[in-house]
This record gives sequence, C-alpha cells and structure tokens, in this order.
Amino acid sequence: MYEPHWKLERAPFDQDFRAESFYSGSLHGEAVVKLGYLIEHGKGAAVLIGASGTGKTHVLEMIRQESAPLRPVVHLVYPQLSPQEMAAYLIHELCDGSPEFNSQSAGFDVLLRTFAARLREFTAAGCPPVILLDDAHLIEDRRVFQMLHQLMNFQQPGRTNFSLILAGQPELKEKLQSAAPFADRIAFHCLLKSLTAIETAEYVTHRLKSAGRTEPIFDRAAMKAIFELTAGIPRRINRLCDFALLVGFANQSERILANQIENVHGEIHHSNIAA
Repeated sequence: MYEPHWKLERAPFDQDFRAESFYSGSLHGEAVVKLGYLIEHGKGAAVLIGASGTGKTHVLEMIRQESAPLRPVVHLVYPQLSPQEMAAYLIHELCDGSPEFNSQSAGFDVLLRTFAARLREFTAAGCPPVILLDDAHLIEDRRVFQMLHQLMNFQQPGRTNFSLILAGQPELKEKLQSAAPFADRIAFHCLLKSLTAIETAEYVTHRLKSAGRTEPIFDRAAMKAIFELTAGIPRRINRLCDFALLVGFANQSERILANQIENVHGEIHHSNIAA
C-alpha cells in the first residue's frame, strides 16, 4: 500500500527471508559463518541461542538456503514431540515421504535402523543431510535429547555424516545442561544478542536498500528513537518501522521524524495492551 509513496519495490520490514534482506551485523553474520563451517567440515552439532525476536529463524533460513542446493535439509519448526514422533518425522522427511516406508507405524528400533541406512546412502553420495530444530527450547520431553544423542552415535568414526543445529531461547542452554551426554557432542554455541544503536541504524538502512530505496527515510533522531524504543530487537524494529511507514504514507510525510516514531510506538503499545 505505502510502497509507491516511499519509492519502494516492496515492503522492507515484512518477514522476508530473502538473502539480500539479511543483515549480517556482527553476531548474525558470525553465526551464519560458524554454522556453515560446521556443515561444510562435518563438525556434528551446534546450538544457536537468542532471545525472542533476535533473528534465530532468519539465520536458520540463510543456512537452509545455502545448504539446500547441495544436500537434504530437514527443518523442524514444532519440536514438542515425543522421541518416537520426532524420529519418525525426521526419517519421513529424509525418505522424501516415500509411501514405501511408513514411519508412523514403525517401531523405534526400525526407525533408528532406517535412519542409519539413509545416512549411509547420503554419505556415499557425498551429500550428508542437515537437520534444523527451531524453537528447541520448547522441547519438554528430556528423552528427545537422549534420542538425538543416539542419532549422533550413528556418525561414522572420523567422518560426520549429518549436521544438527538446535536454535532456541536462552532456556535451551539450561535444558542442555541437564542432558550432559548430548551436550558433550555439541561442537560450539552461537549467541545472538540485540543490535547496538549503530547496528540498528545500519539494519534499518539495509532493509530499505534491499527493498529499492536509496534515499534515507528516517532522520537521525528517528533512528535513535527506533533503537531506544525497540532495544535493538529486530522483530520489534520491523513492526515499528513498518507501521511508521504506513502512518507516514497516510499523512503524506516526506521523512519520518522522531516524534512520529514515538507516536507510532505509543499506538502499538496501546493496541497490545488493549488486545
């Protein structure tokens, strides 16, 4: 709706997982590099930790896009499953949903053997798969970590034949501490934090440029207000800036100023309380 007014090709602050929209910053870019290294060099498992809205899912999507042309990728976004349900889901995806194998009715021992067999096939073909577990802090059954540890045990000595990445909020770290055998198999942790004031301004500018806008829209004071009101959390930045562009369009503004950001933030905050 507001794109023509601001000379944009598309809405810059939507949930957009295009590679050109990804702002690497310091920690986010570092996480992508580390996780790419994990996969490329067969290092096994890693954990991506960050508070809500800090961009974990976007990092995972970048990893998926980089990996998918070269190897199978399974992205599980609902981890609140029993060990057998999770194993069945993973194997079903690795078998491409083949009707020849009914993962729902198979026993756990059959699931494990099938998983091992598929890993051998992928390894022989030179395309070990990648398993991404999003919102892993929601895992309630500790036996799931035991199951993941069992799956890691199928890796061949001296050569990892699949990569596992768990992403979740900080409480995931506590859950892993109570699953020591599995935690010992994790190669490294990546930590995402909120953006700094400078990074927040860079993030907003980058998202606008990726959507086709070359001239600034938010003045310096507005950028400062965006950081202060969102605490540098990308999800909050997206919501605030998107609404600000809409209101600016409705008022036929040429630029977005700090007082407009503050007013928009007040409207968002009020609507959230009312809801």
